[in-house]
Amino acid sequence: MPRYKVSLRGREILCAGTTAFYFEKPDGFKFEAGQFANFTLPTPLGSDLKGNTRAFTIASAPRERHLMVATRLRATGFKRTLNSLPIGDELHLQGPYGRMTLPKNSSRPAVFVAGGIGITPFRSLVWEATASLSTCTIFLFYSVRVPEEAAFLEELQEMEKYNKRYKLICTVTRPERVTTPWRGETGRISPEMLSKWIPDLRGPIYYIAGPRGIVHGTRQMLIDLGIAAEDIHAEEFAGYE
Repeated sequence: MPRYKVSLRGREILCAGTTAFYFEKPDGFKFEAGQFANFTLPTPLGSDLKGNTRAFTIASAPRERHLMVATRLRATGFKRTLNSLPIGDELHLQGPYGRMTLPKNSSRPAVFVAGGIGITPFRSLVWEATASLSTCTIFLFYSVRVPEEAAFLEELQEMEKYNKRYKLICTVTRPERVTTPWRGETGRISPEMLSKWIPDLRGPIYYIAGPRGIVHGTRQMLIDLGIAAEDIHAEEFAGYE
């Protein structure tokens, strides 16, 4: 897999604890919506046992001008260094990797299940499906503790206006902590919640991304509902450290 140099073009706080980083897209680098890449800091990090490379999902869509990743900021050496890099500094990129991409056959609906910052591949997929006028029907179930921790929430809501085949279902698992009025779903994603929006649960192809517990729990729930294993695409999100 070829390596590229990418320069940091900007950063933006998306929501509580989550920051987006924008990089110049290198010549010749191509990827599909939903894929990820390895980003390597220019100098080794003695303060981080996991080293100076991390895998990040590319949250931007292929049609967008810049590469964008979003991550929860933690107190690791890698995250501290990345967040303090001067604009214009370069990192190394290698990729793309991953198979969290839409099937070529769009006749079956796609159900996206995101937990927390696992929303990043689905931001790319929904954006690309909308821009390309895809005929695929998409349901995006997005689980967060409180709306203030939901990255891209307003953008994902706005996209429903431009893509009539796409539906966002955001659910809040800690409604008692919500500080502003919330009229959406509450509680964890369950068979009842899925059935409320999807007429035939065995019809779609499912994609799951997020922390290990959410990925494993959702996958087992779907299998218990009779969903075929080959119709479930799951990726544990590694962008927490």
